Amino acid sequence: MRLPAMRLSAAALVCLLFLFSACASGAGKGEKLQRAQYAYSAAIRWGDFEGAWTMVDPAYREAHPITEAEFERYKQIQVSSYRDGAAEAGKTEAARAIEIGVINRHTMAERSLRYTEHWRYDPKTRTWWVSNGLPDFWAGE
Repeated sequence: MRLPAMRLSAAALVCLLFLFSACASGAGKGEKLQRAQYAYSAAIRWGDFEGAWTMVDPAYREAHPITEAEFERYKQIQVSSYRDGAAEAGKTEAARAIEIGVINRHTMAERSLRYTEHWRYDPKTRTWWVSNGLPDFWAGE
């Protein structure tokens, strides 16, 4: 008589494990945005601009392609700091103010720039994309 009860308990335990694993992997949009922003900022901080470029909205990448020569230009700088400031997030769009410290590798001159990251949520791919491209480190120069 105990055998069916043990099978029922084991089946219930397996069902609970599947339920908990599904809950753990089902990150909400807010958490996905935070993860995407963290990964993007890490790529920029470490100078992985090609990696950061993969997080830019595919429609933007198609409309504004970056050449190998332009990627080479990013090798002339070193990011010394990356500070996020005020942020706003909606259901499908978000914005975050950023201040980046930049060192020119040739002159060793450091400066800072501010820009705003704009993010867009794509419900088809369930992905947050940077919708305004990589930071323009050469604006005004």
